[in-house]
Amino acid sequence: QVQLVESGGGSVQAGGSLRLSCVVSGVMDIHYCMGWFRQAPGKEREGVALIDAGGIIRSYTDDVKGRFTCSKDYSANILYLEMSSLKPEDTATYYCAARPGKRWGCRYDDAFDYWGQGTQVTVSS
Repeated sequence: QVQLVESGGGSVQAGGSLRLSCVVSGVMDIHYCMGWFRQAPGKEREGVALIDAGGIIRSYTDDVKGRFTCSKDYSANILYLEMSSLKPEDTATYYCAARPGKRWGCRYDDAFDYWGQGTQVTVSS
């Protein structure tokens, strides 16, 4: 059974950094579309970053470009999201997701098959 487990969230001051991890188990590899999403209280879930089978970033949400970096560790089946220059508006629960049936041309509105439980990120001003 495929499972995604996020970690690395926490509380930081504005301008600080965090590194989120998503460990994928129950799979042979992570050479397929994956993504990071976030949801703040009272708001809809939004896409943050997409990464394809080869580790190429397809897109970042405009408000995180230049601040967030998504990457994969293929040897350990881990998806990362490195966040810097954090702002209070980045406060949200962050989720990782996977779509093993798609390798390239990843889109935020794709039907992601698997989701983690989320990790909380809180940024204070």
